[in-house]
Amino acid sequence: MTDVETAKVVGREEWLEARLDHLVREKEFTRQRDELSRERRSLPWMEITTNFRLVGADGEVRLADLFGEQSQLIVYHFMMGPGWVEGCPSCSFWADNFDGVGVHLAHRDTALVAISRAPFDEIENYRQRMGWMFPWYSSYDSSFNFDFSASFTDDQVEAGEVAYNFGTQSGAAEMPGVSVFRKDAGKVFLTYQTFSRGIDMINGAYHLLDMTSKGRDEDELDWPMAWLHRHDAYPD
Repeated sequence: MTDVETAKVVGREEWLEARLDHLVREKEFTRQRDELSRERRSLPWMEITTNFRLVGADGEVRLADLFGEQSQLIVYHFMMGPGWVEGCPSCSFWADNFDGVGVHLAHRDTALVAISRAPFDEIENYRQRMGWMFPWYSSYDSSFNFDFSASFTDDQVEAGEVAYNFGTQSGAAEMPGVSVFRKDAGKVFLTYQTFSRGIDMINGAYHLLDMTSKGRDEDELDWPMAWLHRHDAYPD
């Protein structure tokens, strides 16, 4: 049986009536989302007193340098540990959304970078393979990823003491997340963090799929992203 045989197919008037009914729910959700965003912006800040050592294309930098001329910084914690030949395929899916937005974010006083624990030369090899242009830094010689709950020690993993997503779920040595910082009066502050499903908001491809009749179409898979490949590795 085809999808069209199982779908409810109607005329224009009935379709419009159903769409307008759903629009009421969409508007309600939009208002709730706006309120949630206001609450997010009013969260307290936490001063970051460690100016972490990171390495990028221009050599060693510090966390405060990543802001550039902006006062806000969004960091994507990209899962790529030391010795990994490739970055995480799921993080690579997210990263495919990053190129092109930097100029727009800059005009709203915001910078976007990725940070991974792999050494920079390993990151750079993978970045060139994938053709990305967004800034990507290594925290190999610092505790940055550990301090911001995106990486965990071997002892923590072996002991089953990986408390990811604010302790609400378990994790592995490398996990994805987003940390948001603000620089003001020469000081750096953490203003927001999100992990797990919270990072969905920065994946435009998923939001596009959510508008289609099939949606993400992952319910019958062994795990939600079992279909996913890096963008240069899909079978012909």
